Amino acid sequence: MENFILDLLRASGADGWTVADERRRGWEFYFIRHALDQNRMRDVEHITLTLYRKFSEGDSEFLGSASARLAPTATREDAEKLIARLLEEAKLVRNPLYALNEPRGEAAPVAEAPDLRAISGDFLRAMRSVEESAEADINSYEIFADSVERRFISSTGIDVTDVYPASMAEVVVNARRAGHEIELYRMYRSGSCDAAGLKANVEETLRFGRDKLRAEKTPALGKCDVVFSTDDALQIYDYFVDRMAAAMVYQKISDCEIGKSICENASGDPLTIRALRRLDNSSHNGAYDDEGAPVRDLTIIENGVARSFFGSRMFSQYLGLQDSFIPGNIAVDGGGASAAELRTGRYLEIVEFSDFQVDSACGDIAGEIRLGYLHDGGTVTVVEGGSVSGTMRELAGTMRFSRERRQYNNYLIPAVTRLFGVSITGAE
Repeated sequence: MENFILDLLRASGADGWTVADERRRGWEFYFIRHALDQNRMRDVEHITLTLYRKFSEGDSEFLGSASARLAPTATREDAEKLIARLLEEAKLVRNPLYALNEPRGEAAPVAEAPDLRAISGDFLRAMRSVEESAEADINSYEIFADSVERRFISSTGIDVTDVYPASMAEVVVNARRAGHEIELYRMYRSGSCDAAGLKANVEETLRFGRDKLRAEKTPALGKCDVVFSTDDALQIYDYFVDRMAAAMVYQKISDCEIGKSICENASGDPLTIRALRRLDNSSHNGAYDDEGAPVRDLTIIENGVARSFFGSRMFSQYLGLQDSFIPGNIAVDGGGASAAELRTGRYLEIVEFSDFQVDSACGDIAGEIRLGYLHDGGTVTVVEGGSVSGTMRELAGTMRFSRERRQYNNYLIPAVTRLFGVSITGAE
């Protein structure tokens, strides 16, 4: 980033400003089956300017803001024009007055840049170790290994830098049976490479592909217990996390109160959720959030009781929180039963939806079933079609989850989650 940008901001007359400068250096690989089709190196920089203006109307004081990206190749004249435009736009925003983040203690030491050669090698070896078959195999995959360097500078004196790895693998698999073939797509995000986890995830997808080709139509089950054991479960836990966000509470979308239970008449497993400064192999292990606030470990919900709100500086200040931040990693404690114990009796384990959503405002859940396993005593039937519906307002109190946990990039959640009495519309 050119120094003249900071000089222009300091001389702009703004009541506050921030600069977020992110640079990603990456290695990319594109494979057709296991044959390398192409590879390249990438070096991309994004600079985001935010300017703030104070103004009063009657007895009310406001702090408006406006943001935009500035090209890393921008000239001094380009930067002057953008800053002038943002100053005008900031006056159109009427947020009640709040103070920007200020430096808090000594800056965290800057980590060394990750070894992209080693990370890429781990991905390549993991993908080659996947067990394929004539019924299901890998069609293609892409690997992206990045070194992320983020610098955040503010008019209040913050000047901090983060360096950490952020990787991704995109995988397409094919499954075939009796002349019919289907394709499944997956995206796996991580910090570096969890070789064992990636191998297990791809092999799980191959199994889902094989099973989908023999699936029957989902019957009309009425009310039935549903087990979640894939990344769709993230939507369930995000429902609770979102309701503890300062923005949700301030806007009265969430009715959570510190020291009070998050569920009425709860009889299921008590929920404990924590924000973590660091989670092994997460791509969100920065020491600072997007507003320059230091990230730390924080208990958000403990044994079903709300403990701490979190969020952006603006909404946190409106709630009287002076030491808040935006979490990068979330961990949910395990429950009281094993995964095997939760997989008993009659239940539908859904492993693939066309789209599964949990509305953070009202708690409504909805999703169309693409692949599930209907367990009824000793019988297991592979099913597809139909949909699920219900509301977490009613389902959360009896929810149970396993002691074992599974990681999805920056989330560590119970491996198996069971909701009781979900409405199932059949496809027959």
